[in-house]
Formats: sequence, C-alpha cells, structure tokens
Amino acid sequence: MTDLAQRAHLITGGFPAGQPAGHDHDYARIRILEMLEERAVPCSVANDFVDIEKWLPVSRLLITYTAGPILGDPTASFVRSWLEAGGRWVALHGTSGGRAVRVEGSRQRRMLRTQHHEVLGAFFINHPPVRRFEVNVAQNHHRLVQDLPESFEVVDEPYMVEVGKHTPATMLMTSKLGPDPGPPGFGFQYDEDTAIFEDGVTRPIAWVREAGADGGVAYTTLGHCHTPATNSQPFVDASVDAEGTTPPTLRVTWESDAYRQWLRNGVAWGMRI
Repeated sequence: MTDLAQRAHLITGGFPAGQPAGHDHDYARIRILEMLEERAVPCSVANDFVDIEKWLPVSRLLITYTAGPILGDPTASFVRSWLEAGGRWVALHGTSGGRAVRVEGSRQRRMLRTQHHEVLGAFFINHPPVRRFEVNVAQNHHRLVQDLPESFEVVDEPYMVEVGKHTPATMLMTSKLGPDPGPPGFGFQYDEDTAIFEDGVTRPIAWVREAGADGGVAYTTLGHCHTPATNSQPFVDASVDAEGTTPPTLRVTWESDAYRQWLRNGVAWGMRI
C-alpha cells in the first residue's frame, strides 16, 4: 500500500438495495464511523460492493456490515489482489452471508457459496433464534483482542459460519453453542454442519487470516442489531425472553464494552496505528 492510502472504506447495507434485510444498518454505520473518527481516519461510505474498485486503491482498510450484498466474481478477484498487496478487511456479522436459493420441494432456502466467501474466508450456513451466550476470548496476545476480557456476554444471532480452509486462520473468539438448537425448519437448510469444531460444542466467533506479505481479513460473527422497523426475528430463545417475544430494539452486543473494543482494535489493526 502507498503512503497516500491512509483512509478507510465502509460498506453497510442490505439486499435488495434500500432494504434492511433484518438489520439496522444505519445504527451500525454510525457506530463504526465514530470509531474511525476517534482515530481521525478519513472514510468513504457505500451501501454495497458495486463501486469498490474505485475506493480500495485509495484505502488501507475495508470495513463491512452487510446483509445480502456480496462481491461479484470479477470484483472478488480484485479484492483478493488488494489484500495480497497489503489491504486489510474487517468484516462483521452478515458479511459472511449473501444469496440464498430456493430448495426444490421445500419452503426453505439454502445459502449459495461464491468467490466472495473464498476471499473472505467465511461462509454463513444458518443461525438459530437470537439468544444470550458467552463469548470466550483467545489469550494469544493478538492485537485484535488486546484489552478484551477473557469472556463476555452478548445477545446476538448465534451464527453458524464455516471457516475458510484455503488459508490458515488464527482463532480469536469462540463460544460453546453446541449443535444447532433451532427448531425444525427454522432458517436455512444445509446438508452438514461444517461450522462447528471437532468437540461438537465449540463454534468460531472471530478469527483473522493473513493475505500476502502484510494484508489480511479479520471476521466476527457478532453484531446483530435491529429496530421495530428493521426487525425480522419471528421469536427469540428463552434466554432472552421467557415468552419468546422479540425485543423491539436490540443492540446489546453493540452496547457492550468488549464489542466496542473489538471495533477499536479492528480500526487500529487495519490502519496499522
């Protein structure tokens, strides 16, 4: 990266264009911009990946909080080259998702794997209902987990995300979420749970992988937030509400000190400051 690329590019948005896709992208955008402002990092903003080839050449850091938008195949190759040249990508929550296709003979859909997921190194399979759970932080002294507690509690979508196998990843956060506890027919259909460790209990929550000599991708499953206007949760786990009633506004993870520290660390790591 050149010395002129001392800026970030932020993408927050749902699919189709202008739709929330079950998330409060405006809230996430504001909180991330605040983190960037704390470190005086100039930032461009977009709602999807359409014009990313214009912004990444003048950006050191890419941050994404999306629910649907993904990299098209030609653009994915461009982003891979940018990462290998020293760019860094901090990806949050729904960035590991994307397009879903209808399963023949069923009302369910199945997530579609694309080059976007290969470049990201993360592929969303499904998530059970929103629940309360504990996140365990790896004590490996990586900059991304600096000043984080050994564990912290969130109320979030317990994402089932497969870690990419093409490039080794350093695990930064995990949670003992066990086998998929979702009721039959909830969420997306999948053939095999490739998003759980061999112990059958632990799931990856955050990890980082290298790209090229100095680039990399840091991803976390955490970050669900919604308002009454953007909520799409039909019900939640009893750990959140005994009756299963979905909170009209949900920002618990974003309001936690640990998640805010993760975001600050992501900015510092991405900008090398």
